[in-house]
Amino acid sequence: MANKLNSLAHTKWLCKYHIVFTPKYRRKIIYNQYRRDLQEDIRLLCQYKGVKILEGHMMPDHVHLLVSIPPKLSVSSFMGYLKGKSALMMFDQHANLKYKFGNRHFWSEGYYVSTVGLNESTIKKYIQDQEKHDQAVDKLSVREYSDPFKGQGK
Repeated sequence: MANKLNSLAHTKWLCKYHIVFTPKYRRKIIYNQYRRDLQEDIRLLCQYKGVKILEGHMMPDHVHLLVSIPPKLSVSSFMGYLKGKSALMMFDQHANLKYKFGNRHFWSEGYYVSTVGLNESTIKKYIQDQEKHDQAVDKLSVREYSDPFKGQGK
């Protein structure tokens, strides 16, 4: 366990968090064209604050992160920084988003956070399998729609 600990000048620490946050109105905005830029922005902002991303996945309408945050940062101050700066960076990189998101509000208010104790591998597996699960559920719910303007026997 000693090799898993991080250290600051006078502190040994192991602070891991599972964080989930969503775009405003849970819009499915995190698609291919924005996904790469958003990943790079989040990676860069985490690096600036000394936060390690242990696992991460971007779904079309939310973001999962498993991060290790130093104890000198509170989770709420880090999330305020991450969501605020990433939104500004996205609006600078993609000017057309300003019209979709009025007042430059890219992320919805709030986020989900839970501490990760010794079950880190379970959380990592959950994050990795999240998209597979959603795709399987979508395949089960696919219905064949008939055209109401065509006759039944014609």
